[in-house]
Amino acid sequence: MTGPDSVLLIAFGGPEKPEDIRPFLKNVAEGRAIPPERLEEVAQHYEAIGGRSPINDLTRLQAEGLRRALRRENRFERVYVGMRNWHPYLHESLAEMKRNGHLRALGIILSSFQTEASWDRYVTDVARARARVGAGCPEVAFAGQWADHPLFLDAMVDRARTALEEVAAERRAGAALIFTAHSVPVDMAKDSPYSAQIQAATATIAGRLGHQRWLLAYQSRSGSPREPWLEPDIGDVLRALGHEGVTDAVVAPIGFVCDHVEVLYDLDIEARRIARESGLTLHRAKAANDHPAFIEMLADLVRRGPTS
Repeated sequence: MTGPDSVLLIAFGGPEKPEDIRPFLKNVAEGRAIPPERLEEVAQHYEAIGGRSPINDLTRLQAEGLRRALRRENRFERVYVGMRNWHPYLHESLAEMKRNGHLRALGIILSSFQTEASWDRYVTDVARARARVGAGCPEVAFAGQWADHPLFLDAMVDRARTALEEVAAERRAGAALIFTAHSVPVDMAKDSPYSAQIQAATATIAGRLGHQRWLLAYQSRSGSPREPWLEPDIGDVLRALGHEGVTDAVVAPIGFVCDHVEVLYDLDIEARRIARESGLTLHRAKAANDHPAFIEMLADLVRRGPTS
């Protein structure tokens, strides 16, 4: 495959209005043994954050930021957004790219860390979408992993520092800085670089911040209680910190590219409730979203081109 003539940002997708919520969750659950009661619980989470997810808007902002960055360099690859679970679906975006005459796309998977759920499924879904579009669909080759990209780490250092600065100066050194990522089954994690990538990123970010009290927690677990998932859970960590007499917790969701339901509900509502009950004030860092360093990282991935 020669140089790409276009870029496809590949993201999870989310409902944009209340009536989208349950059809969206049906898409998410397809082929997976998710109990109906769990889907209804998640539907209520979306309702609690306003009946929509900002992930689509934020991904579009990332795409627009990347377009501007490429134009500044006199690069003219067209940038598209394709979602796994909602409009614009991957097949819809690839069909548009075909109509516009694109032959070779660079696919950038918008997942910070690599595991089967956060990376391999996207690759499989792109292949299925290409087959659905049929003859003339652009080839898609993928940018490499970016968990350790200096610009991603720059963005997350800045996000965490901003949140730490919300803590009163006299209490800041004693605040617990908690990095979070989505929990996954232990069996899935052991066959992937997921945990190692997260641990390396957290150590680098904490080291650059110079904050002594930091730890890693996992969140948003949704599987069977009989199956082991990555721990410790953010709720358990907050309760333990409260028992220790800690007064402030700064949560930095480095495993999430956008502020969506796992951040806006699982952290801003559920974790904040647990923190309050445990005597803690919770301060939450933003996800990468359209941070300038994150946009520059996307541009650098385009410059580097595909690795596969």
